[in-house]
Amino acid sequence: MCRVTRLGKRIIDSRMNQRARNEWGGEVSETGQSDLTELLCFDIYAASRAVTAVYRQVLAELQLTYPQYLVLVVLWREESRTIKELADVLQLDYGTLTPLLRRMENNGLLTRRRRGDDERSVNIELTASGRELEQRAGHVQRVVRGAVGLTDTQARNLQRTLRRVSLSATSYAATNNVASGQGGSDRSTADSAE
Repeated sequence: MCRVTRLGKRIIDSRMNQRARNEWGGEVSETGQSDLTELLCFDIYAASRAVTAVYRQVLAELQLTYPQYLVLVVLWREESRTIKELADVLQLDYGTLTPLLRRMENNGLLTRRRRGDDERSVNIELTASGRELEQRAGHVQRVVRGAVGLTDTQARNLQRTLRRVSLSATSYAATNNVASGQGGSDRSTADSAE
């Protein structure tokens, strides 16, 4: 790396570090590394894991995983969805969703059927057992809300903030080529709940 490029990189790094101190209130060391407690991403990750652990415990009695529960929540509102629609709503890729749906079908919770008008499209529908689970799962949200310890207003405000963060981060990743290692950010993968 030439001297001019190194100098430019130091100036940019310095400005980014200053911006991080200003925006997040945390101190960033000279090497650009933050203390773990100062990383917003760690707080989001830790909160996600803690809430997912509550779901895991509550859903165990229903013999469901968290992703399976999410599929059921969507289908309880609209009894039939295509795999593509489910993938979009749940923000899951086909490689994750297809085996999940296969397991749910094997457990008698839903059916997968190719559409007559479009063989490429597969409809997902609940079985009677899948619909029956809605009554048995009625307490899940109450338990999770109680475990989180927020008022209804705080929960709504947190949801709005998290949706804004998701939208912003998704937009940033898409426009800055983050997935390919460019754009000044590392790509990380969270632990799967399934």
